[in-house]
Amino acid sequence: MIRSLLLLVGFLSLASGEPAVSPGLHADIEYRNVDGESLCLDASVPLGDGPFPAAILIHGGGWGSGDKAQDFGALAKPLNEAGIAWFSINYRLAPRHPWPAGFEDVQAAIRWVKANAAAYRIDPRRLALVGYSAGGQLATLAAIRADESLRVQAVVGLAPAVDLVADSRRRGEVSVALRNLLGLPPELDDAALAKIAAISPAEEVKAGMPPFLIVQGTADKSVRHEDAVAFVKRLEGVKVPCVFSEMRGAPHRIADWEKFAPDYPATVAGWLKATLKETPAAK
Repeated sequence: MIRSLLLLVGFLSLASGEPAVSPGLHADIEYRNVDGESLCLDASVPLGDGPFPAAILIHGGGWGSGDKAQDFGALAKPLNEAGIAWFSINYRLAPRHPWPAGFEDVQAAIRWVKANAAAYRIDPRRLALVGYSAGGQLATLAAIRADESLRVQAVVGLAPAVDLVADSRRRGEVSVALRNLLGLPPELDDAALAKIAAISPAEEVKAGMPPFLIVQGTADKSVRHEDAVAFVKRLEGVKVPCVFSEMRGAPHRIADWEKFAPDYPATVAGWLKATLKETPAAK
């Protein structure tokens, strides 16, 4: 019944003039324009009628570099084969665009994907966020702070930077990435820690969050393995469903992960397919 209604919505939308989107990859689609700066995404639609579950992919790069075309090459085919549509986004980068610019762009992308669900033959009630490194921080915080219009049903953190306080204390100073993002000096004083804590997902874990998959290398020197372990324990402490997938010996660089865990893309796609199998209303 739900599938029939969604297909009917799609038919009515297309009949009213909204363009149909064919299966395959569609590059450089503007989802937001901020003061003349065009923010684009790449979209991939599986074969079939749908409605498909979907994932929004958020790249890494320390909030100051990176692009929608990087980080997720290994995931593209497994997601397509699992019948999952995906949207890989660009967002504004620091220091030109400090916090919360990039975070607001992620929220705008969620709204855009939901608003265009019919054209892309996706089910907006089966939506996941997938973020790598800094993109994992953006994905996790977006899920935590979501209101009904921004709600998602799953989160995948790929070496996600989720405990910024612990990481900063370990470093003994404010990292260059956080200096650029938050406009902070190098000194890690109480004021700096307060600003860092205000954007650290680990500080806001709460009951009712969507299910999580955390994929983490044990040899990661940028986002430490122990921080991922601690975050998983926080999720478990408030009974948020979480699967923790460890990659033995894997470093932070995602391009190297298949050398250590050749099956990690299939793990991500399989978990998303199972987690997004049904709409919340159908469960």
